[in-house]
Amino acid sequence: MTTHIPSAETLESFKNDLDQIRDEAMAKVGEEDARYIRNVVRVQRVLDIGGRAVMVAGFYHWIWFVVGAVMLGIAKILDNMEIGHNIMHGAYDFMNDPHLNGTSFEWDNVCDGQSWRRTHNFEHHTYTNIIGKDRDFGYDLLRLSDDTPWKPRFKNQFFWYLGLTTFFQWGVAYHELIGERVFFGKKKVERDAVVSKKQLAKDFFAKIRKSVFRDYLFYPGVVALFLGWPMFFGILLANMGANLIRNIWASTIIFCGHFTEDVHTFSEKECENETRGQWYYRQILGSSNLEGSKLLHIMSGHLSRQVEHHLFPDMPSYRYNEVAEKVQAVCRKHNIPYNTGSLWSQYKTVVERVLKYSKPTPEEKAAFKQVRA
Repeated sequence: MTTHIPSAETLESFKNDLDQIRDEAMAKVGEEDARYIRNVVRVQRVLDIGGRAVMVAGFYHWIWFVVGAVMLGIAKILDNMEIGHNIMHGAYDFMNDPHLNGTSFEWDNVCDGQSWRRTHNFEHHTYTNIIGKDRDFGYDLLRLSDDTPWKPRFKNQFFWYLGLTTFFQWGVAYHELIGERVFFGKKKVERDAVVSKKQLAKDFFAKIRKSVFRDYLFYPGVVALFLGWPMFFGILLANMGANLIRNIWASTIIFCGHFTEDVHTFSEKECENETRGQWYYRQILGSSNLEGSKLLHIMSGHLSRQVEHHLFPDMPSYRYNEVAEKVQAVCRKHNIPYNTGSLWSQYKTVVERVLKYSKPTPEEKAAFKQVRA
């Protein structure tokens, strides 16, 4: 689905208004933002350590495995979404804290941080929803617009979606490698690899080894040494549960921010020689927001404000709620759509979109039948 581009005059005024919002918000960035992210880090560490400790009480009753898994799952969500994602965008580089540095921070995820920075920070945020340039649109797995020709494999893509949701961190880890055809397929000639296939594979397996060893061998093994080997499997399953909680939540929030019914796509041609105003416009139409409580915003890493994040990706997430109302007002002023809604209503349209594009158009269906005839 491509879309009409407003006049140059409208986009220039739109750009100026958004630049002013950004400048005003960034001028306030300082100790308040630093204090906020440090507090979130403290809470995350307490939940991480506490969750792993509570699991040990599963020796007395299985319910503590569940409680510990939930605590650890929340810790992983905070680490990935409110802490890691925003830090890796450089949002807190102003603090000059080596532990919160955008270029070196590594998160609790099987996805290598440097791979994420390349595919997400650069590709996705530069080429948002440009078909053929933004590999995040459908993750090289799902057909989510009619820009992608239908193939029989898309018939069952809802089940692929469920699988991606369940194993989301693994899909994110493999994302760059599948695009570069590291293990399977022929490399696309139009792509110039930033990193060699050998290095991509090395980094991929190194991060997996580290994450798998920590969650599925080290912690279960230490507990088992003291409380017996049956505890190994209890801790192992609880850690798997924590990772599942994080995967499902992260996938749901990210899909609600990118693949709702009203999200637009763009062709490479219509984005040639793009102005800053056009780039802002594309970010607005390529994103969706979620309305909800303060807790929802924190647990989503403020990706509930996906529109504002796409406009200002290096802004501390603490500021997104503050600027959201102003961005909405600017969109109303220039008659530009602003996509927002509740978590349930947005997620419903995500599912509808996945199902809709699993089916061919009448023309594609007829053409496919003709080929098979």
